[in-house]
Amino acid sequence: MQKQTIKDIKSLNGKRVLVRCDFNVPVDGDKITDDIRIVEALPTIKFLKDAGAKVILCSHFGRPKDGPDPVFSLAPVAKNLTKHLGQEVSLAPDCIGEAVASLVSKMNNGDVLLLENVRFYKEETKNDPEFSKKLASVADIYVNDAFGSAHRAHSSTEGVTRYLPAYAGFLIEKELEYFGKALTNPKRPFVAIIGGAKVSSKITVLKHLLDKVDMLLIGGGMSYTFFKAQGHSVGKSICEPDFIDTAKEIVEYAKQKKVAIHFADDIVVGDDYSADANSQIVPFDAIPDGWEGLDIGPKTIKKFEEIIKTAGTVIWNGPVGVFEMDKFAGGTNAIAKALAASPAITIIGGGDSAAAIKKVGLEDKMDHISTGGGASLELLEGKVLPGIAALLD
Repeated sequence: MQKQTIKDIKSLNGKRVLVRCDFNVPVDGDKITDDIRIVEALPTIKFLKDAGAKVILCSHFGRPKDGPDPVFSLAPVAKNLTKHLGQEVSLAPDCIGEAVASLVSKMNNGDVLLLENVRFYKEETKNDPEFSKKLASVADIYVNDAFGSAHRAHSSTEGVTRYLPAYAGFLIEKELEYFGKALTNPKRPFVAIIGGAKVSSKITVLKHLLDKVDMLLIGGGMSYTFFKAQGHSVGKSICEPDFIDTAKEIVEYAKQKKVAIHFADDIVVGDDYSADANSQIVPFDAIPDGWEGLDIGPKTIKKFEEIIKTAGTVIWNGPVGVFEMDKFAGGTNAIAKALAASPAITIIGGGDSAAAIKKVGLEDKMDHISTGGGASLELLEGKVLPGIAALLD
């Protein structure tokens, strides 16, 4: 999907540019605990600023219920941006209205202003045309760089594009480049590692990927539904009985497509879903009653590592065990390390997989870590993201 980017804008000098970022960052009180989403937005902000634009940033933050709430203010983000950019980034008291218009009218070329949380208005998530028009009214150009919100048709991601010429920022360009290349012209063998708890949330992804990949590695909670579909006992492991037929269909479809699906050969099981549960390693088809699968075992780790070594491109979405508990993080950590050591193009699909990579400090070793879990999942499903579809081709 080729979209015009900020490099295609003829002249930015003196132009008022509204930039949708994803500043929905984790905080502890008013301290930002991980500012990777802010850091990822900096190349776009700096490019616009250096080209003489008046840069007006907007974002959502959290899920405020009833209008403005200081808990969901973007004040910590303004502070963080000021530090990163080495210049004052003011926070507007609102995201629309006269106060905002007045602040924008006083901006000099190269100034950066952050609007207050767009979700202080219910109209934002309803993609209300009047609200979109008010947001757009202070700018000449719109830039979307919020990949993590591009799968939502909201006022600040899709609505404003009806009133302003709309371009992609560098982050969205990078996301589209990596996912686009992997899904249309990958370096082969193309391997997908899909984990996470539920088959139900990944059905479309699995089916779509079977048209693209050479090998599919399945781990995590979803694998127990597949084991059950093969007639094996899964003890008290997470399982979705309503999706057993779906699991059978996916295996059948893989055979038709001549795609090798690899499941776990051995499992780390626990007698309880807790960090200090008793654990043992068992064959995948011998999970004892009263025990549940919480990670892949050492034989499986070895098998998955060997496959990763031979890959040309790897997409990873979803952990293969309960990585939040150290006792059951072995499989997920091993995959992260195997990808870090691999010469393949490695693409991490945001969300928990990105968190797992960060937990072992290997984010610098990956080619691309997506900033949007939900958005990357929808791209892998072959869906069109409204926030990207609305940008100029």
